[in-house]
Amino acid sequence: MRHLKCVICSAAMVLGLMSHEVFGQGSTDDYPSRPIMIVVPSEGSSTINTETRLFVQSVTANTGKTFVIENRGGAGSTIGRAYVAKSKPDGYTLLSTNAAFVITPSIYPDLPYNNVRDFAPITMLDTHVYVFLVHPSAPFRNMKEYVAYARSHPEELNFSTTGIGGVTHLAGALLHYMTKTRVTFVHYKAPSQRLVDLMSGRVSASITAPLNAMPLVKAGKLHAIGITSQQRIALVPELPTVAEQGVSGYEFGSWGGLLAPARTPAAVVGKLNTMFVQAVKDPGVARKLESDGTIMVGSTPEYFQKYIAFDTDRWRKLIKATGMKIEAD
Repeated sequence: MRHLKCVICSAAMVLGLMSHEVFGQGSTDDYPSRPIMIVVPSEGSSTINTETRLFVQSVTANTGKTFVIENRGGAGSTIGRAYVAKSKPDGYTLLSTNAAFVITPSIYPDLPYNNVRDFAPITMLDTHVYVFLVHPSAPFRNMKEYVAYARSHPEELNFSTTGIGGVTHLAGALLHYMTKTRVTFVHYKAPSQRLVDLMSGRVSASITAPLNAMPLVKAGKLHAIGITSQQRIALVPELPTVAEQGVSGYEFGSWGGLLAPARTPAAVVGKLNTMFVQAVKDPGVARKLESDGTIMVGSTPEYFQKYIAFDTDRWRKLIKATGMKIEAD
Protein backbone atom coordinates (compact mmCIF):
# COMPACT_ATOMS: atom_id res chain seq x y z
CA MET A 1 0.00 0.00 0.00
CA ARG A 2 2.82 2.37 0.93
CA HIS A 3 4.50 1.58 -2.39
CA LEU A 4 1.23 2.20 -4.25
CA LYS A 5 0.87 5.62 -2.60
CA CYS A 6 4.38 6.56 -3.73
CA VAL A 7 3.57 5.51 -7.29
CA ILE A 8 0.35 7.56 -7.26
CA CYS A 9 2.17 10.62 -5.85
CA SER A 10 4.90 10.31 -8.44
CA ALA A 11 2.34 9.99 -11.22
CA ALA A 12 0.48 13.04 -9.93
CA MET A 13 3.70 15.06 -9.92
CA VAL A 14 4.52 14.03 -13.49
CA LEU A 15 1.00 14.87 -14.66
CA GLY A 16 1.26 18.22 -12.89
CA LEU A 17 4.53 19.02 -14.62
CA MET A 18 3.12 17.90 -17.96
CA SER A 19 0.03 20.05 -17.56
CA HIS A 20 2.24 23.00 -16.58
CA GLU A 21 4.39 22.52 -19.68
CA VAL A 22 1.32 22.21 -21.91
CA PHE A 23 -0.21 25.33 -20.37
CA GLY A 24 3.08 27.19 -20.67
CA GLN A 25 3.43 26.19 -24.32
CA GLY A 26 -0.17 27.17 -24.98
CA SER A 27 0.28 30.61 -23.45
CA THR A 28 3.40 31.13 -25.57
CA ASP A 29 1.53 30.09 -28.70
CA ASP A 30 -1.17 32.67 -27.91
CA TYR A 31 1.35 35.46 -27.28
CA PRO A 32 0.63 38.29 -27.48
CA SER A 33 -3.00 38.12 -26.44
CA ARG A 34 -3.18 41.67 -25.08
CA PRO A 35 -1.44 45.03 -25.65
CA ILE A 36 2.33 45.19 -25.14
CA MET A 37 3.78 48.21 -23.36
CA ILE A 38 7.10 49.57 -24.62
CA VAL A 39 8.82 51.89 -22.16
CA VAL A 40 10.91 54.66 -23.72
CA PRO A 41 13.11 56.09 -20.91
CA SER A 42 13.13 59.63 -22.28
CA GLU A 43 10.84 62.46 -23.24
CA GLY A 44 8.52 62.36 -26.24
CA SER A 45 10.69 64.55 -28.47
CA SER A 46 13.76 62.28 -28.35
CA THR A 47 15.19 60.40 -31.34
CA ILE A 48 14.64 57.06 -29.62
CA ASN A 49 10.97 57.91 -29.10
CA THR A 50 10.51 58.83 -32.77
CA GLU A 51 12.24 55.68 -34.01
CA THR A 52 10.38 53.40 -31.59
CA ARG A 53 7.06 54.70 -32.87
CA LEU A 54 8.18 54.19 -36.46
CA PHE A 55 9.10 50.55 -35.86
CA VAL A 56 5.93 49.92 -33.85
CA GLN A 57 3.76 51.31 -36.66
CA SER A 58 5.32 48.79 -39.02
CA VAL A 59 4.93 45.88 -36.59
CA THR A 60 1.29 46.80 -35.97
CA ALA A 61 0.58 46.98 -39.70
CA ASN A 62 2.22 43.57 -40.26
CA THR A 63 0.77 41.71 -37.27
CA GLY A 64 -2.32 43.59 -36.12
CA LYS A 65 -0.96 43.46 -32.56
CA THR A 66 -1.36 46.40 -30.19
CA PHE A 67 1.55 48.27 -28.61
CA VAL A 68 1.39 51.11 -26.11
CA ILE A 69 4.42 53.39 -25.86
CA GLU A 70 5.01 54.94 -22.45
CA ASN A 71 7.63 57.64 -21.86
CA ARG A 72 9.33 57.31 -18.47
CA GLY A 73 12.25 59.74 -18.43
CA GLY A 74 14.41 61.02 -15.60
CA ALA A 75 17.66 60.26 -13.76
CA GLY A 76 19.64 59.70 -16.93
CA SER A 77 16.98 57.30 -18.26
CA THR A 78 17.51 54.95 -15.32
CA ILE A 79 13.94 55.29 -14.00
CA GLY A 80 12.40 53.75 -17.11
CA ARG A 81 15.04 51.04 -17.34
CA ALA A 82 14.62 50.06 -13.68
CA TYR A 83 10.87 49.84 -14.16
CA VAL A 84 11.25 47.33 -16.99
CA ALA A 85 13.97 45.35 -15.19
CA LYS A 86 11.58 44.78 -12.28
CA SER A 87 8.53 44.03 -14.43
CA LYS A 88 7.00 40.59 -14.86
CA PRO A 89 9.01 38.63 -17.48
CA ASP A 90 6.00 37.74 -19.60
CA GLY A 91 6.75 39.78 -22.72
CA TYR A 92 4.15 42.47 -22.03
CA THR A 93 6.58 45.13 -20.76
CA LEU A 94 9.55 45.96 -22.97
CA LEU A 95 12.31 48.57 -23.04
CA SER A 96 13.36 50.61 -26.04
CA THR A 97 16.80 52.06 -25.40
CA ASN A 98 19.96 53.44 -27.00
CA ALA A 99 23.74 53.38 -26.54
CA ALA A 100 23.50 55.27 -23.26
CA PHE A 101 22.31 51.93 -21.84
CA VAL A 102 25.90 50.60 -21.88
CA ILE A 103 27.50 53.86 -20.73
CA THR A 104 25.30 54.55 -17.70
CA PRO A 105 26.84 51.78 -15.53
CA SER A 106 30.13 53.71 -15.61
CA ILE A 107 28.39 56.91 -14.49
CA TYR A 108 26.00 55.77 -11.78
CA PRO A 109 27.72 53.69 -9.08
CA ASP A 110 24.53 52.28 -7.55
CA LEU A 111 22.10 51.45 -10.32
CA PRO A 112 18.89 49.69 -9.25
CA TYR A 113 19.48 47.16 -12.05
CA ASN A 114 22.31 45.36 -13.82
CA ASN A 115 22.22 46.15 -17.51
CA VAL A 116 23.74 42.79 -18.48
CA ARG A 117 21.98 40.38 -16.09
CA ASP A 118 18.55 41.98 -15.64
CA PHE A 119 17.45 42.16 -19.27
CA ALA A 120 16.75 39.76 -22.13
CA PRO A 121 17.90 41.43 -25.36
CA ILE A 122 15.46 41.09 -28.26
CA THR A 123 17.17 42.87 -31.13
CA MET A 124 19.47 45.75 -32.00
CA LEU A 125 17.29 47.68 -34.42
CA ASP A 126 19.75 50.12 -35.98
CA THR A 127 22.93 52.09 -35.50
CA HIS A 128 23.71 55.77 -36.07
CA VAL A 129 27.10 56.76 -37.44
CA TYR A 130 28.90 60.08 -37.25
CA VAL A 131 31.22 62.15 -39.40
CA PHE A 132 34.48 63.69 -38.16
CA LEU A 133 34.66 67.32 -39.26
CA VAL A 134 37.43 69.92 -39.34
CA HIS A 135 37.75 73.48 -40.60
CA PRO A 136 38.58 73.67 -44.36
CA SER A 137 41.82 75.54 -43.62
CA ALA A 138 43.07 72.92 -41.12
CA PRO A 139 46.59 71.56 -41.74
CA PHE A 140 45.20 68.03 -42.18
CA ARG A 141 42.95 66.67 -44.94
CA ASN A 142 42.27 63.16 -43.69
CA MET A 143 42.21 61.13 -40.48
CA LYS A 144 45.77 59.87 -40.82
CA GLU A 145 47.07 63.45 -41.06
CA TYR A 146 44.82 64.55 -38.21
CA VAL A 147 46.18 61.86 -35.89
CA ALA A 148 49.77 62.68 -36.86
CA TYR A 149 49.18 66.37 -36.16
CA ALA A 150 47.51 65.67 -32.80
CA ARG A 151 50.45 63.45 -31.84
CA SER A 152 53.04 66.10 -32.64
CA HIS A 153 50.97 68.94 -31.14
CA PRO A 154 49.60 67.50 -27.87
CA GLU A 155 46.60 69.39 -26.42
CA GLU A 156 46.84 72.07 -29.10
CA LEU A 157 43.70 71.00 -30.95
CA ASN A 158 40.25 71.82 -29.52
CA PHE A 159 37.52 69.22 -30.02
CA SER A 160 33.97 70.51 -29.53
CA THR A 161 31.23 68.32 -28.03
CA THR A 162 27.63 68.57 -26.88
CA GLY A 163 28.64 67.70 -23.32
CA ILE A 164 30.68 65.39 -21.10
CA GLY A 165 29.72 61.76 -21.70
CA GLY A 166 27.60 62.48 -24.77
CA VAL A 167 28.11 60.66 -28.06
CA THR A 168 30.11 63.51 -29.55
CA HIS A 169 32.48 63.42 -26.56
CA LEU A 170 32.82 59.64 -26.36
CA ALA A 171 33.49 59.25 -30.08
CA GLY A 172 36.36 61.74 -29.81
CA ALA A 173 37.60 60.32 -26.52
CA LEU A 174 37.72 56.81 -28.01
CA LEU A 175 39.66 58.03 -31.05
CA HIS A 176 42.27 59.86 -29.02
CA TYR A 177 42.55 57.06 -26.48
CA MET A 178 43.18 54.50 -29.22
CA THR A 179 45.72 56.72 -31.00
CA LYS A 180 47.41 57.83 -27.75
CA THR A 181 46.92 61.48 -28.65
CA ARG A 182 45.71 64.38 -26.50
CA VAL A 183 43.35 67.20 -27.40
CA THR A 184 41.35 69.70 -25.37
CA PHE A 185 37.65 68.86 -25.27
CA VAL A 186 35.36 71.90 -25.26
CA HIS A 187 31.84 71.10 -24.06
CA TYR A 188 28.89 73.20 -25.22
CA LYS A 189 25.52 73.64 -23.51
CA ALA A 190 24.01 74.79 -26.82
CA PRO A 191 24.63 71.88 -29.26
CA SER A 192 24.43 73.97 -32.43
CA GLN A 193 27.08 76.42 -31.21
CA ARG A 194 29.87 73.83 -31.41
CA LEU A 195 29.52 73.63 -35.21
CA VAL A 196 29.22 77.40 -35.50
CA ASP A 197 32.52 77.72 -33.66
CA LEU A 198 34.05 75.00 -35.85
CA MET A 199 33.03 76.88 -39.00
CA SER A 200 34.58 80.05 -37.61
CA GLY A 201 37.81 78.25 -36.70
CA ARG A 202 37.48 78.79 -32.95
CA VAL A 203 37.69 75.02 -32.44
CA SER A 204 39.58 72.43 -34.48
CA ALA A 205 37.33 69.39 -34.85
CA SER A 206 34.00 67.82 -33.96
CA ILE A 207 31.56 65.14 -35.09
CA THR A 208 27.93 65.15 -36.09
CA ALA A 209 25.38 63.03 -37.95
CA PRO A 210 25.81 62.78 -41.73
CA LEU A 211 22.49 64.52 -42.36
CA ASN A 212 23.77 67.61 -40.52
CA ALA A 213 27.35 67.33 -41.72
CA MET A 214 27.11 66.89 -45.48
CA PRO A 215 25.26 70.12 -46.39
CA LEU A 216 27.98 72.07 -44.55
CA VAL A 217 30.68 70.02 -46.29
CA LYS A 218 29.13 70.53 -49.74
CA ALA A 219 28.88 74.26 -49.05
CA GLY A 220 32.62 74.34 -48.30
CA LYS A 221 32.08 75.48 -44.71
CA LEU A 222 33.55 72.29 -43.18
CA HIS A 223 35.69 69.38 -44.32
CA ALA A 224 34.86 65.71 -43.58
CA ILE A 225 37.83 63.47 -42.75
CA GLY A 226 36.25 60.17 -41.72
CA ILE A 227 33.15 58.24 -40.70
CA THR A 228 32.80 56.25 -37.48
CA SER A 229 31.18 53.06 -38.81
CA GLN A 230 32.90 49.77 -39.68
CA GLN A 231 31.98 50.09 -43.34
CA ARG A 232 31.33 53.04 -45.60
CA ILE A 233 27.71 54.10 -45.92
CA ALA A 234 25.60 54.65 -49.03
CA LEU A 235 24.82 58.25 -48.08
CA VAL A 236 28.50 59.26 -48.42
CA PRO A 237 30.24 56.33 -50.14
CA GLU A 238 33.31 58.43 -50.93
CA LEU A 239 34.06 59.09 -47.25
CA PRO A 240 36.46 56.46 -45.77
CA THR A 241 36.03 55.05 -42.29
CA VAL A 242 38.35 55.96 -39.44
CA ALA A 243 39.53 52.33 -39.32
CA GLU A 244 40.43 52.44 -43.03
CA GLN A 245 42.73 55.35 -42.33
CA GLY A 246 44.99 53.62 -39.87
CA VAL A 247 43.04 53.48 -36.61
CA SER A 248 42.50 49.72 -36.68
CA GLY A 249 39.46 48.54 -34.73
CA TYR A 250 37.91 51.96 -34.33
CA GLU A 251 34.13 51.90 -34.48
CA PHE A 252 31.59 54.16 -32.86
CA GLY A 253 27.87 54.53 -33.20
CA SER A 254 24.80 55.15 -31.19
CA TRP A 255 22.21 52.43 -31.57
CA GLY A 256 18.59 51.63 -30.89
CA GLY A 257 17.45 48.33 -29.44
CA LEU A 258 14.66 46.45 -27.73
CA LEU A 259 14.90 44.45 -24.50
CA ALA A 260 12.64 42.52 -22.15
CA PRO A 261 13.06 41.70 -18.46
CA ALA A 262 15.45 38.82 -17.74
CA ARG A 263 13.84 35.37 -17.63
CA THR A 264 11.34 36.25 -20.33
CA PRO A 265 10.65 32.92 -22.12
CA ALA A 266 12.92 32.34 -25.10
CA ALA A 267 9.90 31.59 -27.29
CA VAL A 268 8.43 35.00 -26.49
CA VAL A 269 11.75 36.73 -27.17
CA GLY A 270 11.91 34.85 -30.46
CA LYS A 271 8.44 36.01 -31.49
CA LEU A 272 9.29 39.61 -30.68
CA ASN A 273 12.55 39.34 -32.57
CA THR A 274 10.73 38.08 -35.66
CA MET A 275 8.19 40.92 -35.47
CA PHE A 276 10.75 43.71 -35.15
CA VAL A 277 13.33 42.29 -37.57
CA GLN A 278 10.53 42.30 -40.14
CA ALA A 279 9.97 45.99 -39.33
CA VAL A 280 13.68 46.68 -39.80
CA LYS A 281 13.38 45.20 -43.30
CA ASP A 282 10.31 47.32 -44.09
CA PRO A 283 11.32 49.50 -47.08
CA GLY A 284 9.19 52.38 -45.79
CA VAL A 285 10.96 52.39 -42.42
CA ALA A 286 14.38 52.04 -44.06
CA ARG A 287 13.75 54.98 -46.40
CA LYS A 288 12.86 57.27 -43.52
CA LEU A 289 15.86 56.30 -41.36
CA GLU A 290 18.60 55.68 -43.90
CA SER A 291 18.23 59.23 -45.23
CA ASP A 292 20.30 60.45 -42.27
CA GLY A 293 22.93 57.71 -42.49
CA THR A 294 21.25 55.28 -40.09
CA ILE A 295 22.28 51.67 -40.69
CA MET A 296 19.48 49.12 -40.32
CA VAL A 297 20.54 46.07 -38.28
CA GLY A 298 17.82 43.75 -36.95
CA SER A 299 20.17 41.47 -35.00
CA THR A 300 19.55 38.18 -33.24
CA PRO A 301 19.02 38.22 -29.46
CA GLU A 302 22.34 36.39 -29.03
CA TYR A 303 24.32 38.98 -30.96
CA PHE A 304 22.69 41.84 -29.06
CA GLN A 305 23.46 40.14 -25.72
CA LYS A 306 27.15 39.83 -26.58
CA TYR A 307 27.28 43.39 -27.91
CA ILE A 308 25.80 44.84 -24.70
CA ALA A 309 28.30 42.95 -22.54
CA PHE A 310 31.23 43.95 -24.77
CA ASP A 311 30.27 47.62 -25.02
CA THR A 312 29.55 47.96 -21.31
CA ASP A 313 33.04 46.66 -20.58
CA ARG A 314 34.60 48.81 -23.33
CA TRP A 315 33.19 52.09 -21.99
CA ARG A 316 33.98 51.18 -18.39
CA LYS A 317 37.63 50.66 -19.33
CA LEU A 318 37.78 53.85 -21.39
CA ILE A 319 36.21 56.05 -18.73
CA LYS A 320 38.48 54.61 -16.05
CA ALA A 321 41.63 54.84 -18.18
CA THR A 322 40.98 58.45 -19.23
CA GLY A 323 39.79 59.63 -15.82
CA MET A 324 36.70 61.02 -17.49
CA LYS A 325 34.45 62.73 -14.96
CA ILE A 326 30.82 62.40 -15.97
CA GLU A 327 28.21 63.90 -13.70
CA ALA A 328 24.86 62.22 -13.41
CA ASP A 329 21.99 64.44 -14.46
